[in-house]
Amino acid sequence: MTSPFLAADRPVEPTPPVRVATVGAGRIGTNHTELIAHHVHGAVVTAVADPVDGAADRLAAAVGAPTATTDLDEVLASPDVDAVLITAPARSHSELVCRAARAGKHVFCEKPMAVSLEEADRAITAARDACVVLQVGFNRRFAPGFAAARRAVDDGRVGTPQLLRSLTRDPGPWHGDPSRVPQWTIFLETLIHDFDTLCFLNPGSAPVAVHAFADALIRPDARDAGHLDTAVVTITFDNGAMATAEASFSALYGYDVRGEVFGSAGMATAGDGRSTDMTFHGPRGVEIDTARRDTDLLHTAYVGELTAFVDAIRHGDSGVRSATPAVPDGSDARKALQIALAAIESVRTGGAAVEISATSTAGVR
Repeated sequence: MTSPFLAADRPVEPTPPVRVATVGAGRIGTNHTELIAHHVHGAVVTAVADPVDGAADRLAAAVGAPTATTDLDEVLASPDVDAVLITAPARSHSELVCRAARAGKHVFCEKPMAVSLEEADRAITAARDACVVLQVGFNRRFAPGFAAARRAVDDGRVGTPQLLRSLTRDPGPWHGDPSRVPQWTIFLETLIHDFDTLCFLNPGSAPVAVHAFADALIRPDARDAGHLDTAVVTITFDNGAMATAEASFSALYGYDVRGEVFGSAGMATAGDGRSTDMTFHGPRGVEIDTARRDTDLLHTAYVGELTAFVDAIRHGDSGVRSATPAVPDGSDARKALQIALAAIESVRTGGAAVEISATSTAGVR
C-alpha cells in the first residue's frame, strides 16, 4: 500500500532563480542591477553588457556577475540569461526590446519603451509573439502612496475621478549641459512618468485630447537650440476627467514627485519629498530633510517594480495582473507615449489642443 505521506516527505525542488542580464551600465542601470543583486528575491545577475569599454566590467565586478561584455549578441545568445534589463539610452529601447524578445528573453525596459507609436507597436508585437514578459519601468505604480491612492479609486472611496494632477520636479540647481539633452526629453523621459500616473489613477479610461506649453525658464540661453526645461500639460479623458501634469528640471528644495486624484466621493494624494519622517523645529523655523536623487526617494518603488518583474517570470503573468498595482506592460507604455507625442505636437503648434487620435505615428523628429 502506498503511504499517503510519501509525496509530502519528498524534498521540494527549489525554484531556480531568474538569471538577469543588464543592457546599459549607466546610472539607472547600475541602480537596477544592484537592486536585483541585493534586494530582489529569486533573481541573480549573470551578465552586464555596455558598448563603453570598461563600463560592463566595473558593474559586473560590483555585483559578482560572471559575464561582462561589449557585445549584446553574446548576452542574447547565452543560455545563462533568462531576462534582460534594458537601461540603455531611450532612443534605442524599442529595437533592444525586439531583439531581446526574438531571442526568447523576458524584458524589463526603462521608460520610454519607444519614441514613436510605430516603434511601440513593434516592441509589443515582438514580446507577444515570443510569449515573453514585457514590463516597462513606471516605478510610481509601486510607490506605497501611489499604490494606496489607486486602491482608494478601485474600492470606490474616491468615487468617479474628475480632476487629477501629477508632477515631477528634478532637484536643483540644474547643472546639465543642454546640448547633451535630446530634444523633447521633458516629455519623453520626465513627464512620461506623470502621463502613466494619471492613466493609472484613472483606470479604464483613455486620453482623448492634450494641450501643452513648455519653455526654457531655467536656461533661457538654450531656448533657441530647442532645449525645454519647464512644462505644463492638460489632458482630457473619455470619462470626462481632466488632468494636469507639470515638470521642472530644477527644484532647489529637492526631488519632488506628487500625485492627486479628486473624485465624486473624495480625494487621494500621494508623494512626499521627505527623506525621513523627522521634522526639526529650531531657530530658523520648521525644517525637513528632502531627497536629492530619484533612486533615494523612490527606492521602495524601484525594488517593487523589479520584484514584480521577477515574480511575473517565476509565477506567471496572471498572478501579478490580479494584484494592485498592476504591472505596467507595453500597452501602458503606448498609452503614455500617445500623450507625450500629443504634448510635443501641441508645443510645436504654439499650444493648440491636439486630439490623441490625430497624433502622428512618426514620433519625434
